Amino acid sequence: MTSTYPTFAAIWEALPPARDFFAAQGLPMPAPKAAPADYFAALSPDALAEVGTDAATLSARFADFLAALPRLRADAPRVASLTVRGGTGKDGRPEHLDLTLCPGDVAALVGPTGSGKSRFLADVEWLANGDTPTGRRVLLDGKTADAAGRLAASGRLVAQLSQNMHFVMDLTVREFLVAHAESRLLADAPAAAEAVEGLANELAGEPFGPDTALTALSGGQSRALMIADVARLCASPIVLVDEIENAGIDRRKAISLLTGSGKIVLMATHDPLLALTAGRRLVFAAGAVAAVIATSPEEHASLAALAQADAKLAALRDSLRRGGSLCFSQEK
Repeated sequence: MTSTYPTFAAIWEALPPARDFFAAQGLPMPAPKAAPADYFAALSPDALAEVGTDAATLSARFADFLAALPRLRADAPRVASLTVRGGTGKDGRPEHLDLTLCPGDVAALVGPTGSGKSRFLADVEWLANGDTPTGRRVLLDGKTADAAGRLAASGRLVAQLSQNMHFVMDLTVREFLVAHAESRLLADAPAAAEAVEGLANELAGEPFGPDTALTALSGGQSRALMIADVARLCASPIVLVDEIENAGIDRRKAISLLTGSGKIVLMATHDPLLALTAGRRLVFAAGAVAAVIATSPEEHASLAALAQADAKLAALRDSLRRGGSLCFSQEK
């Protein structure tokens, strides 16, 4: 495989994550113009002793590493259907549920605080198999997920966007996005990063730039960035969203962005606009799904009027945030 690339510069361009091999082995980073065979042959006895092998074996390991990288994209997880079968509610009564969602579907989880919406999302995230407090079972393509799929640290099937998201990495927005794009083996990582950044700024109430530190982003900006990242770069086919209306972002555009990328989306929400945007509503009570309601044509037709009212409220909130004042006259 290394013979395919005359220099490390060619490898970096085709397979950016190949740099990780040297960092993981504790080896000096090769010069871009160096040829792989020359690099391994020139390693000192001390460097080889550190990795516990000889130059020929190390070169062969690197060739195997390169050969495996392209499969990362081809092996991205795919799910044709997600099925959730009922367990029991907080009172022990059976939950009569057999819900199946396909890529592009959106289901809204509605109900009072404490009614079980977050527990439902946790069951899906865990790919429950009767081994959670609710006893629910989650099937992928009609089958129970194996242990490897449930416990995998990478290539996860489920991505979650929570109410509280904060970065701790000492990176800029652009550095983070480029690193993620490179890990996905995209041909033009900088261009992909720029596109994700643009989408995030369309969602965020306050724009931010590529040189903004991740730790300097507000809560709303962080969620906008992660929604755009999940929609465009994340390979997980299932996305869980917890009360996106509290994120200070364009929430309808966010859901449209996620479903447009072929994700299965489940969102817990108290927002009627979002609830009616979904194809189905799961109504929760006492820790269980009490009803599954398909959004009717009449409800879809009312979305325009509801969106207008919501836009007026959003304008009022924005005016107050920017120092404006409101005055309502009372008719006698």
